[in-house]
Amino acid sequence: MSDPMIPPAQTADARGPLLLAVVRRSGAVRVTRRHRHARGQLLGAAQGLLSVNAGGSRWVVPATHAVWIPPGVPHGLRSHGPFSGWSVYVAASACAELPGEPCVLAVSGLLREAVARATSWTGDVLDVPKERLAGVILDEIRSSLQAALGLHMPQDARLLRIAQALSDRPDDGRRLEEWAEWAGIAPRTLTRRFIAETGFTFTEWRQRVRLLKALELLAAGRPVKVAALDLGYDNVSAFIAMFRRVFGVTPGRYEALMR
Repeated sequence: MSDPMIPPAQTADARGPLLLAVVRRSGAVRVTRRHRHARGQLLGAAQGLLSVNAGGSRWVVPATHAVWIPPGVPHGLRSHGPFSGWSVYVAASACAELPGEPCVLAVSGLLREAVARATSWTGDVLDVPKERLAGVILDEIRSSLQAALGLHMPQDARLLRIAQALSDRPDDGRRLEEWAEWAGIAPRTLTRRFIAETGFTFTEWRQRVRLLKALELLAAGRPVKVAALDLGYDNVSAFIAMFRRVFGVTPGRYEALMR
């Protein structure tokens, strides 16, 4: 699926309402080719993982976070599994105080609820209550913490194929040599280029994409043991240790913070 979230004329024109919001769910994978808008865009998943490329960056982003894309920046996305996501389009005139470069932002409960309300709006004119809520959304985007959470995707087509497959199925336990054969690349080349293009070894990258998926599972109330097993961990203690090493808290503590 690659049809636009809202009519292209609305995103190509910087005029119109201060803010437009839309939610979309589909049983199909969503793939959107690179394009650009006159408006700024905040996009995220209601569930699942998204691969987003914006400007010169590629990320894998969980449903706990969203990607901010300033006006005029080329971008595209791919969902991993059926698409369930949302977007907020902000008039260029309101983007001056928002981040000037594409970035990953933490999504607060307030921002999520405000966006959900805004997706129900109809018409091109915002009344006073809607303008106030639009202002809350802009304030939340402005004050949200930029996160070094999004996992950079490789550029090499063979490595990208592997990374997308792992994002689709983080529990896939194939060894590096098996992935290399599947993608048609020498294991040593895979090892060297993964580090050069993502900053992580293949093993580290796979561990992190599993942890990004874990954030979503824990936020949805999945027990820690079940989440670990779903993600291909045979040893729950190893999952807890890796989670704490990357995020600074245990999965149980993270669950408590999400409530």
